[in-house]
Amino acid sequence: MRAMQVTFYFDVVCPYAYLASTRIEAAAARHGATVRWVPVLLGGLFRHTRGPDDPNAAMSAPRARLNLLDMQRHAERAGVPLTMPSGHPRRSVDAMRLIAGAPEPARAPLARSLFEAYWVHGRDVADAGVLAEIATAHGLAPDLPARDASKQALFATTAEAAERGAFGVPSFVVGDRLFWGHDRLHFVERALRGSARLRFFHDFASPFSYLASTQIERVARDHGATIEWTPILLGALFRQIGTPDVPLLAMSDAKRRYLARDLDDWSAWWGVPFRFPSHFPLRSVAPLRVALADPATAPALYRAVWADDRPVDRPEVLAEVLDAAGFDAATLMARAETPEIKAALRANTDAALAAGVCGVPSFEARVGDRAPVLIWGQDRLEMLGAVLDGWHPAAG
Repeated sequence: MRAMQVTFYFDVVCPYAYLASTRIEAAAARHGATVRWVPVLLGGLFRHTRGPDDPNAAMSAPRARLNLLDMQRHAERAGVPLTMPSGHPRRSVDAMRLIAGAPEPARAPLARSLFEAYWVHGRDVADAGVLAEIATAHGLAPDLPARDASKQALFATTAEAAERGAFGVPSFVVGDRLFWGHDRLHFVERALRGSARLRFFHDFASPFSYLASTQIERVARDHGATIEWTPILLGALFRQIGTPDVPLLAMSDAKRRYLARDLDDWSAWWGVPFRFPSHFPLRSVAPLRVALADPATAPALYRAVWADDRPVDRPEVLAEVLDAAGFDAATLMARAETPEIKAALRANTDAALAAGVCGVPSFEARVGDRAPVLIWGQDRLEMLGAVLDGWHPAAG
């Protein structure tokens, strides 16, 4: 399969292009992609798109102040040095001609040196002496910016950027999609990542599975993943892997007391109601089969058990909860007793065992064509989000 590529249009005079230059290679590498560094002349791009030569000139003083603070804050958060050069914006045409005239493999390191000279050390990249020093350090001829071939190369790359829809820098192209701004790199990564799919292994008998159920749709939505709610019979899984049927009852008193407080802490953290049920442990077979018959019932069933203290393992209570939530309880409960649904619950439990699940909630994330990543615990949703965004852990 051909590796994906990001085309990165930049001008060293732009602070946001500088910030992007410090992150783009790592962002691409997370997805096995390469970066094509393409220098453009920002003023020339403005003229191509009939924009003002210097948009900052018409900027109000309050906006100019906040723009400066914004770039400084982004640099601070990223741990990147950034100092506003005196006389900014300096003329960058010769610097960009130097990059455009260089062999393609030299463009990225050369651009980094010019970005650093301007945004870290405050050097004037319009100064012929500064450019000659940097060119020589990269094994390039000092007169490269003055050559006709370099001038034509920069004219061509600027025209290319405009033709692909760029109107400013930094701009990135993945496939046929253009993204503008260093603060859109997460969109670039999503385009590189490809599809993200998520299996949510769960059982109504678990309080932590309930907590995860209140957040998992948001996590999937925020990270552009499709989600498959996958009910499993946790007791059957535990018996196969040698875990007590109800681990809570096998814990020490100290750990059990802490667990109770931990559940309260997490419910407060997520801002969801929680009440440990008076009817515990729950025999969850029937509710799980109902959730297989209609996955949309799962949130209502979780809420009934872990917020409203409803014993949904009793048929009459299960029917009341379903009807109150707007479902056809009689139809769903009848379907839940069919051989097809019973077999599906067994198959889900077997799939969880094969995936290496040791408890619920567990999440199996598949991103693009990479191997799936299994994550256990509702307190690992941040890690799950990182995986769905394209991070692939080396461990496991």
